[in-house]
Amino acid sequence: MRIGVDLGGTKIEALGLDVAGREVFRKRVPTPRGDYGATLAAIAGLVKEAGDGTVGVGIPGALSRATGLVKNANSTWLIGKPLQQDLEKAIGREIRLANDANCFALSEAVDGAGQGAGVVFGVILGTGVGGGIVVRGEVLTGPNAIAGEWGHNPLPLPEGSDLPLRPCYCGRSGCIETYLSGPALERDGGEAALGRYEERLARALAGVINILDPDVIVLGGGVSKVARLYQSVPKLWQRHVFSDQVATRLLPPRHGDASGVRGAAWLWGR
Repeated sequence: MRIGVDLGGTKIEALGLDVAGREVFRKRVPTPRGDYGATLAAIAGLVKEAGDGTVGVGIPGALSRATGLVKNANSTWLIGKPLQQDLEKAIGREIRLANDANCFALSEAVDGAGQGAGVVFGVILGTGVGGGIVVRGEVLTGPNAIAGEWGHNPLPLPEGSDLPLRPCYCGRSGCIETYLSGPALERDGGEAALGRYEERLARALAGVINILDPDVIVLGGGVSKVARLYQSVPKLWQRHVFSDQVATRLLPPRHGDASGVRGAAWLWGR
C-alpha cells in the first residue's frame, strides 16, 4: 500500500492507496498548531492506523538543501526542524517528503485535471498560498528547492485598495499570500470581497503565465471551491498577459481537497 499524508495548517489527512490506486483508507485530524511534538505524534498515529506501506508526506514548506531542516513554512513551528528525520524515527520507516503544492500539482498532472498536459502549474489557495510545477509528469524542485513558490512573490501592480502593503510571516511585505490566502479573503469580507480577490488573482496568475506559459493551471485549497473563479479570472488576466490570446486553461481539481494527499502517496511512483 502507498500511504500519503498532507500536513496542512488546519488539518492533517492520511490516505492509503492499494496497488491499483484505489482508496482503502482515509482519515483527518486537526493540526496541533504551534506544537511540533504533537504534530509528529499526530502524523505517526495516522500512519500507524493506515497500516503497512510506503509513506509520502506533503508539508507547507520545503527542506533546505543546505541543512536538511524545514524552511519557508507558513506553519512556522516547523521551521528549522529536522522533520524528515524525526518522522522516520517516530514512524519507524523511510519516508519521502515534499512541498504540499508539489504533491497537489503531481496528483492533478498524473490523473487529474491536468492529465495529458505538458506543463501544469498547481496552485494552493488555502491557509497559505503556494505553487508546484510539473513538466511532462515530473515535478520541478530546482537547486534551491523553491520552484513554484509563487505565494512569496510580490503582488503585481499594487492598486490603492492593496495599500499599504500587507506584512507577511516571511518578513517581507506585499506577498501574494497575504492577499490570496483563505484567511486573507475572510478578513477582506468573504463573498463581498470576491470581485477584488478575482482581480488580484488574475494579476498574480498572469505573471506565472508570462514566465512559465503552462498548458493548465489547477486551483487547490479551500478557495478553489469558489466556482465563479474559473470563469471570471481568465477574462481578467488577458490584459496582463504578454500575448494576443491566452490558451492556458484554469481548472478546478479533479480530486478535490484529496489531491494533495494523493500526490504525497504517489511520491513513491506508480
